[in-house]
Amino acid sequence: MEKSFSDSYKAAGVDITAGYKAVELMKKHVARTMPEGRADIGGFGGLFPLDMAGLKEPVLVSGTDGVGTKIKLAFLMDKHDTVGIDCVAMCVNDIICCGAKPLLFLDYIACGRNYPEKIASIVGGVAEGCVRAGCALIGGETAEHPGLMPEEEYDLAGFAVGVVDKSKVIDNSAMKEGDVMIALASSGVHSNGFSLVRKVFDVDHCDLSAPVAELGGASLGETLLTPTRIYVKSVLALLKEVGVKGISHITGGGFYENMPRSIPKGLGVKIRKSDVRVLPIFDLIQKTGNISEHDMFNTFNMGVGMGIVVAKEDVDKSLEILKAQGEDAYVLGVIEKSDDGVVLV
Repeated sequence: MEKSFSDSYKAAGVDITAGYKAVELMKKHVARTMPEGRADIGGFGGLFPLDMAGLKEPVLVSGTDGVGTKIKLAFLMDKHDTVGIDCVAMCVNDIICCGAKPLLFLDYIACGRNYPEKIASIVGGVAEGCVRAGCALIGGETAEHPGLMPEEEYDLAGFAVGVVDKSKVIDNSAMKEGDVMIALASSGVHSNGFSLVRKVFDVDHCDLSAPVAELGGASLGETLLTPTRIYVKSVLALLKEVGVKGISHITGGGFYENMPRSIPKGLGVKIRKSDVRVLPIFDLIQKTGNISEHDMFNTFNMGVGMGIVVAKEDVDKSLEILKAQGEDAYVLGVIEKSDDGVVLV
């Protein structure tokens, strides 16, 4: 591509040679996600060898999402190597709720100006997320949009594809009264509710690097930028041993919106608020913003990244498996007859 350059296009705000440099810088990150250690990116399509061994009726499951306004924190802190983890997490944590193993991932970065080192840092985070999820980063797109957004800013979105045997799709049809919901602890705010978070803390004008006593001396900035936990490998390990009846990824909408999505009509989950292991950041958000308890549980994950429903007799085994995978897992609630979806007492 040594002959590929355009002074006219560069004068208009798009430096195509910067794009080539960014691709070269990100290849080492992409290679980490490939079983063969290859990084064949830069073509017109991403290739992925599909192994269907052991699958009788394979079903592809897809998911797409972004990072939302959490990216604003990355701008303010000039730290761009973790939002890619968030982007992967938001997609793969969704498709694992169906029981699907993530296979591949693609990212899309729109930026005001292509700074190759910054783009490579973002993709480095995406690659780290793919490693944590056990999937391959097979391609993506970086689009330079001068005039559409400020030069220093960007947006990030992703797309994941996974596979599950049709007979093993988790569809909540076996859920019944007396089943138990297990909580998988979150790593923090994850990637939802940041429009409210930014308003509460007035992040454009506060000191994000100062230590905060309520956060154990950690800064507000580093706490809020903590990447979303990826639960894929832990859940896949559980699925091999236990008949899971439902999985909820607790994202935007908190408990009230997400948990009912994995519970059939006529049933709900009863949760004692005292059993929810609320992280300190949520107490600080509620206190600082004078936010009602209902709005907190209807906006944030409150320390619960996933809710997994199993039979009562499988609880101990499930907790043992999940804890062996490094999860902070505990009993959160009980499935009962209800039209309310979620009952907090």
